[in-house]
Amino acid sequence: MTTPSQPASTGAAPHDPASDNNGAPTVVVWRSGLLAGSETFIRNQGTALPRWQPRFLGATKVGSPLAADTDVIAYPDGRRDRSAFLRLRLTGESPRLRLLLAGLRPAVVHAHFGNDGWLISRTAAQLGIPLVVTVHGYDVTRQPHAPGLRGVRYRRNLRQVFDRAALILAVSGFIRDKAIEAGAHPAKIRVHHTGVPIPEVVPDVQKRWDVAFVGRFVEKKGVDDLVEALGTLRDRRPRVLLVGSGPLEWPIRERATALGLDATFLGALEPAAVARHLAESKIFVSPSKTASDGDAEGLPTTILEAASLGLPTVSTYHSGIPEAVLPGETGLLGAEGDRAALAGNIRQLLADDELRTRLGGQARRYVVEHFDLHKQTRLLEKLYESVAAGRPVAPLPAGLELPVGHPAEH
Repeated sequence: MTTPSQPASTGAAPHDPASDNNGAPTVVVWRSGLLAGSETFIRNQGTALPRWQPRFLGATKVGSPLAADTDVIAYPDGRRDRSAFLRLRLTGESPRLRLLLAGLRPAVVHAHFGNDGWLISRTAAQLGIPLVVTVHGYDVTRQPHAPGLRGVRYRRNLRQVFDRAALILAVSGFIRDKAIEAGAHPAKIRVHHTGVPIPEVVPDVQKRWDVAFVGRFVEKKGVDDLVEALGTLRDRRPRVLLVGSGPLEWPIRERATALGLDATFLGALEPAAVARHLAESKIFVSPSKTASDGDAEGLPTTILEAASLGLPTVSTYHSGIPEAVLPGETGLLGAEGDRAALAGNIRQLLADDELRTRLGGQARRYVVEHFDLHKQTRLLEKLYESVAAGRPVAPLPAGLELPVGHPAEH
């Protein structure tokens, strides 16, 4: 076998974790496409680690505001790279990836999404590096139900990565249960809320928008339900902000125009711009639902980001959302796809300043207590330490195996 050459653009010289961050252990954060603009939660979690040194490793580079020059890319360009990446996708084997990962010398590999976890699981096992895999949503809701040979292959790969992983993290109780249905051993899996950065104070700015939506324009985000619900509020005609892009963006734009909505579409924005616009909004709406192909949310980070800025959320009883939105306390929830309920909840919060302010304040306090990024990364590091030492991750104390949706399970 020809010894693989290290791509010149990776910047992946052999890495001594003792030389970084005063000898901090290294965790390699793996995502095959590094890194889509909608995946701020991956970058934020890695860079917020207080004691561990993150190194971000990907198969290919995604041109987005989240890409960083320090990212290590295994297959940066060219026909030879495409052939090597294809081999990895088909077999899970890659001499080049093994060389790069060995050079980074991590104590733990943390892969995001089950399908990506499989891509690096064999390499991590060959090098004797323990693997942590976070499952987020579609990887255990939609893809395991793919038809034909594609579905057979995906289910086989998912079972393999679950078997190889030292620890499986689920972003919500709902996703935990879906992972178990897909083959994850219950003793290996823990719910761990990723968390979001919490601003020290809520900006005191003028409210330009009545309703804000941030997310990809895909079926499971329910943005079609939002537009139709808003179309029934003709007496209020709220000022609506929609941030994001995706395959449904233009049909949604056209429908908003046809309904005469006062809607502003800004496309995809950098995280700082999103936060600025959220602060200028009265309520956040996240009308998520299960898509026709079975795709479902894990727990939308945008809900947590909005709550950190003091916004109450109008959303649905979908997936892990009730873990983040307590109905009547931090927001209002309705059934998936119930446009009348969605419109009624939006109307209620826009018409009642006192209720909106109270729920928004409670939403911020709740997120500070349960979803603060720095608290959650400290918990994550304890999990890394157990995995790196070969110790089993401690189970929850007796009596604390909490039901799906309970916020205290981390």
